[in-house]
Amino acid sequence: MDSNTAFDSFVYPNFSKLDLEKFIWPKQENHSSNEELNEPLIDLEGGAAATADLVRSACLRHGLFQVINHGVDLNLINSVNDHVNFFFNLPIDAKMRVHRLPGSFWGYSFAHADRFSLNLPWKEIFSCIFRQDASDSEGGLFFESAFGHDFHKIRLDFEKYCDAMKKLSLSIMEILGMSLGVDKVYYKDFFEDGSSLLRCNFYPRCEEAAQTLGTGPHCDPTALTILYQDQVGGLQVFVDDRWKSVTPRPGALVVNLGDTFSALSNGVYKSCPHRAVVNKSMERVSMVYFLCPAEEKVIKPPTNLVSSERLRQYPDFKWLDFLNFTQKHYRVDVATLQNFTKWLISHQPT
Repeated sequence: MDSNTAFDSFVYPNFSKLDLEKFIWPKQENHSSNEELNEPLIDLEGGAAATADLVRSACLRHGLFQVINHGVDLNLINSVNDHVNFFFNLPIDAKMRVHRLPGSFWGYSFAHADRFSLNLPWKEIFSCIFRQDASDSEGGLFFESAFGHDFHKIRLDFEKYCDAMKKLSLSIMEILGMSLGVDKVYYKDFFEDGSSLLRCNFYPRCEEAAQTLGTGPHCDPTALTILYQDQVGGLQVFVDDRWKSVTPRPGALVVNLGDTFSALSNGVYKSCPHRAVVNKSMERVSMVYFLCPAEEKVIKPPTNLVSSERLRQYPDFKWLDFLNFTQKHYRVDVATLQNFTKWLISHQPT
């Protein structure tokens, strides 16, 4: 990779050009694809039975669909997207004022370089988490440091956005319950007191796009992901033994299932394996909302999804234990849940 091309515009404290090979991914994880996924586009104002059937079909196959008429104000989405673009266009020293500290979910990170040393993603990230019972101090400090004198309004926009995404995600949980033959409110009630993690990604253009990735292949460890992406595109899903692109659709939001919901469905529904590629000529921004259970919730499927024909696929576990596993012991990939299960069994008292 030529370190005198697009990498020169990516500057980070304590990160030298001699280390740029850390952005190169193995060819088996970065082979290209021009196929489209052709996932369902689901009108949430359509009939409940038809909607549940479409969701079931997508979740049995690859775990991803797009939704329209979702009830999230497009003006709010655009406003938050403007805030995100403003932040990522700040000088690096300004962004570093809110550098994410170890163990925190608030703040800015460059390519996860504070956590990993190889296969770094070609992106910048900032994250914020909203818990119903959380202290207000960390969030207030983050927004004031990141956005200056306008931080009150900007913070309110982010909170409204996450509230709208939480409402939408609970509605989708009702649909997921119906599609699995579970009581309509079973999953909705399970996540009612959960937390909301918002991760905003900036993918700079890269002239060596074929050698790197914006996000490596993985399944989200959380339960449900709702993605707003701009029209550049870059999200890909692994299905039928190849990568297929998810085409951005105006006004639509992308929904995909994560490992936690796969466990809650006793493995009936797939956790969506996906990645993000980068663009040679255009930068890209995405806003990713993750729905998480309350930390002490025990992840186990409803009884009607367990039978002599379909035994338990995963042991019971607390969400906090799974979260800590991904933060302290394991870099998420397409086999996170399977490896967590092995880790959990090996660490149980004998």
